[in-house]
Amino acid sequence: MKNHLNTLYVTLEGAYLRKDGAAVEIRHEGESKLRVPLHNLEGIVTYGWDTTVSASLMAGCHEHGVSLTFLTPHGKFISSSYGGVSGNILLRREQYRRCDSEAAALPIAQNMIAAKIHNTRMIIQRAARDHGMKSPERAHALTRTADFLATRIAAATRTTNLDSLRGIEGEAAAAYFAIFNHLITIDDPAFTLNGRSKRPPLDRANALLSFLYVLLAHDCRSACETVGLDPQSGFLHQPRPGRHSLALDLMEEFRPIFADRLALSLINRQQIRADDFEIQASGAVFLKPDSRKKVLTAWQERKQETILHPFIDESITYGLIPQIQARLLARHLRGDHDAYPAFLAR
Repeated sequence: MKNHLNTLYVTLEGAYLRKDGAAVEIRHEGESKLRVPLHNLEGIVTYGWDTTVSASLMAGCHEHGVSLTFLTPHGKFISSSYGGVSGNILLRREQYRRCDSEAAALPIAQNMIAAKIHNTRMIIQRAARDHGMKSPERAHALTRTADFLATRIAAATRTTNLDSLRGIEGEAAAAYFAIFNHLITIDDPAFTLNGRSKRPPLDRANALLSFLYVLLAHDCRSACETVGLDPQSGFLHQPRPGRHSLALDLMEEFRPIFADRLALSLINRQQIRADDFEIQASGAVFLKPDSRKKVLTAWQERKQETILHPFIDESITYGLIPQIQARLLARHLRGDHDAYPAFLAR
């Protein structure tokens, strides 16, 4: 079993990252701020326009299998480095064959979307059980949406083409975000979600969700690379230059249990407050730099929590789930499993 390693998030503008022996050192204005052994890391993610990385560190990251990702201050993807292409060429050839055939891609995509809707429904059912008694209106809305999502799970397993599956996923997502405010238990209009907005997010709830989705996409891309899959060749998401389609496919299962649950926890426990966000003149809403650090800390703590994986029947950390699922997908493509066993939360 692969050990769970950490991701180093660098949010300091103007930081200089260099290799110091077998460690990565972060320097700023001539002073050493942090030193972390490379063998403890699975990835380095930088936020900002002025971060500099030495060539020796890039070589060290490649040697130790550490991914290096550059994001804008607000989390938009810029570029990434993972050294040479890893994995068995035969695995990638089979991946490309399946992706080019709708009949072969559909069963994998169906399992991923059915799992996403299932995991979303679990969040709604838990909220209805834990908080529904306080408000009959909330309980009714949550229960009605959970029932609707059950029909979408069945529809996803019966559909005969990818376009129809995308439509089913869209219906489920629209129904979910329509009742998202019922999942927020604090009485603070600042965290009202006004529909799903992405580029840019237009309210605080969307800003928090989008930031967490960026973190999740990074982990899923890294997982695909680690097991030898091409993160750009997906089964559900259409290929597009610069788009990590397979990573987006894989993260669909994890959005509810990783990002959405953490966002709701941070809001409902008031660990993130209205003044943790900045609202720009354009109406775009983003986390403030210091607030991003709070979310990153909560994200790392979440990844250290343990869960019993329903398919391999082992206790693992949440942070290992993308790695395990990517490995299970690779095993399916190699013919070791008849179907891809998507992650179903309990």
